[in-house]
Amino acid sequence: MRSEFKLQRAGEFALVTLDNGEDWTKPTTLGESALESLATLLDELEGGDWAGLVLTGKPFVFCVGADIDQFPDVTPERARAGSRAGHELFGRLAALPFPTLAAINGACLGGGLELALHCDFRTISTAVRHLGCPEVFLGLFPAWGGTQVVPRLVGPEAAVKVLVDNPLAQNRMLDGKSAYELGFADALLQPVEFLDDSIALLSSHLRDGVRPRSESVTIDPEAMAEAVRRARARVDDQVHGAAPGPYVTLDLIEGSARWSAEEGYRAEEDAIAELLPGPHAQASLYAFNLVERRAKKQRPPGEPRPVEKVGIVGAGLMASQIAALALRRLEVPVVLKDVSQEIVDAAVERVRVEAGARKPFLATIVSGTTGWDGFEDCDLILEAVVEQLPVKQRVFAELRALAKPGAVLATNTSSLPVGEMGADLGMHFFNPVAIMPLVELVVTPDTPEDALATAAAVTRKLRKTGVVVKDSPGFVVNRVLTRLTSVLMDALEHGNTTEETDEAILRLGLPMAPSVLLQMVGPKVAYHTLETMHAAFPDRFPLSPTLGNFAEGKDEVVVVEDDPRTVEEITDAVLDAMADEIERLLEEGVVPDAADVDTCLLLGAGFPFFLGGITPHLRARGASLPA
Repeated sequence: MRSEFKLQRAGEFALVTLDNGEDWTKPTTLGESALESLATLLDELEGGDWAGLVLTGKPFVFCVGADIDQFPDVTPERARAGSRAGHELFGRLAALPFPTLAAINGACLGGGLELALHCDFRTISTAVRHLGCPEVFLGLFPAWGGTQVVPRLVGPEAAVKVLVDNPLAQNRMLDGKSAYELGFADALLQPVEFLDDSIALLSSHLRDGVRPRSESVTIDPEAMAEAVRRARARVDDQVHGAAPGPYVTLDLIEGSARWSAEEGYRAEEDAIAELLPGPHAQASLYAFNLVERRAKKQRPPGEPRPVEKVGIVGAGLMASQIAALALRRLEVPVVLKDVSQEIVDAAVERVRVEAGARKPFLATIVSGTTGWDGFEDCDLILEAVVEQLPVKQRVFAELRALAKPGAVLATNTSSLPVGEMGADLGMHFFNPVAIMPLVELVVTPDTPEDALATAAAVTRKLRKTGVVVKDSPGFVVNRVLTRLTSVLMDALEHGNTTEETDEAILRLGLPMAPSVLLQMVGPKVAYHTLETMHAAFPDRFPLSPTLGNFAEGKDEVVVVEDDPRTVEEITDAVLDAMADEIERLLEEGVVPDAADVDTCLLLGAGFPFFLGGITPHLRARGASLPA
């Protein structure tokens, strides 16, 4: 897709539209062809007779930034040249001898925002839902002037928020109103007459002699130093020094308070030449392609069945979360069942409050029962009861007798064998359901093709990513995490402290300490999963008396031998165990590719992008994992 800057006359103004000839589902990017087009445009603008320039994008998209397909395997020289090309072209845009305005009509990300920031003025539509700089999320930083221009425009605190904090918070974006309130735009306009109103605004500024706000902005060095100091502390809490991207970004932001624009641009070029070819950025780009492209394109064979009613067996916390999500996203009737009317009533009320907050009618189509009333006409029934195989087997035996022909019967089990309980397949959600984007779609040799297609289609409608995995103890995420946990429990039982085992994992850049994650998952669930894994692979998953104590509500660590390891040795042992387990599950065909393992760990366990999930990091350490 070739992106081009297209020039037309709008009265005395030059109206430039960035377009790639595709619809809104294929956003416009700034690759080499686009930069060449911008150079040609600037030649024409610099030699023309214009009163002003209005720059906008195609419908629903302003520009989503650099073409990251050109980033993999880039050399330092090419990275530096790409940054310098952007600096030179955007600098020419900023130096045009007439006022310029960027009319931000749609998604505006990364290099697209940097392009807009080199205009004198900006308008933004109230319809904009995505504005930000996601580079730190990808192990990078805005290298076309963003680290220098943003602080001068909106100040240190807002710059740190948009360039560092938001990308590390699951790539959070600003909407049009928020961007305007932070100072990224001079006017917030309605979408109906957005372009005409933007042209009118530039005309009035030209008539009234209004100067750009950025011309009068000075940065207080003390305020900058304090904002960056606090930000570094937050970054330490999140990535623990494991990834250079956010720290480099903060250094560049801080430098903007003392550098000239030219000095700042040279600093960006030096930094990107080192960072972009480095392992963290390259792993992040690999991870981005996995979750944003590869996983979303995968479709299992078969024709999905229509799902017009959903049944949830169980009314505990997990079941309630799934019910609320299904009600909110599918907007079809949902019925819950549990053994106690009190439990059912509480769950139904939770679901009604959560799902009905935005659309009140949803609260009227959720119901609960202690029997099977309402399940006989469900198209999808998901079991989410206690993790005990005999209990689940009884549930599915009863469901087989009452469900209508063609109903898909699924289980949310976290580790038990799907084939033995009588389900069509597994739909393994992760806690908290509203946040975690992964669903492991667990298939058995008997899973009907159309049942899998239906589960996959429902997963997409729930705005989750489904990864098809073979029915095997622990599937992917819990199998790898339980192997990791076994190493940590062994360290505790040989005299290490919880602080040491936590540090051994946090130094990899994971967002949560294992001790905290254990409390979130629940020691009982974790121990039950360990028991399942031990039954299948006793040599690699020994039962831990310490985890058993935690599951019973006791804090006692059972020290079997006083032989503690260093934190570095624990980290190495964890990585070796993970490499071994991943190699085994790939050899067993639990998933066909290492990329599937990485996708699962990225989306289901919060492994950081700058590890690429995990297998690029393990390969860099010498692990010989299958592709």
